[in-house]
Amino acid sequence: MELKCLLMWLLLGSVKGNRPEACPTLPTIEFADVTADMYPLRTKLYYECDRGYTRRSGQYLGIQCRSIEQVASWVYKEFECIDERVLLSTAPTMELDVTQKPERKTQKTTAPQKQVNLSASEQKDFCGPPKTVPHASLRLSKHYYVGQVLHFKCQSGYDRRPPTSGTRECKEMNGKIDWTPLDMRCTNDSNEWLPQTVEPAIFFVLPIIPAVFM
Repeated sequence: MELKCLLMWLLLGSVKGNRPEACPTLPTIEFADVTADMYPLRTKLYYECDRGYTRRSGQYLGIQCRSIEQVASWVYKEFECIDERVLLSTAPTMELDVTQKPERKTQKTTAPQKQVNLSASEQKDFCGPPKTVPHASLRLSKHYYVGQVLHFKCQSGYDRRPPTSGTRECKEMNGKIDWTPLDMRCTNDSNEWLPQTVEPAIFFVLPIIPAVFM
């Protein structure tokens, strides 16, 4: 009985030790877009359909970075964002064509869709950028894990004061898991943060003439 309990304790400890450590809540920076080139294992992200589009009933918009045959890969569920006007159509025999839609307004996403070249070691522990889904954008994750690197960039119109971009990494520092500091603020006021100009004080020295009393 004791041997069985010991083996279970060692097994649970081994599984827990292989899990990436969770990061604290990401400090927010107003008017800044957040992007990433790669994501640690267990990271979950969610797509959001653009305005005027909606997912089919019962479809799941979440994805997760998992290890498949010792390679980190995104696990997708089949879904698509459909024009709401098409779904509301009363024609029952109308064929849904999701490849040809009215051009949508470009929206910012929380993850770049560019391809990145990961090293062999990184491919085991990190997923690259998720695939692009028509008429959908990625929502910023609420849960990150150690090793996550995020890039911040001020949105257009709020980049009047440098620095307008920067990077934060979640890592262990002095025995504590935390985000690296980022001294950045996005503002549309070019005069903000300017040092206050103090006008030099001007003193008038009046000569003192001793009075002569008769």
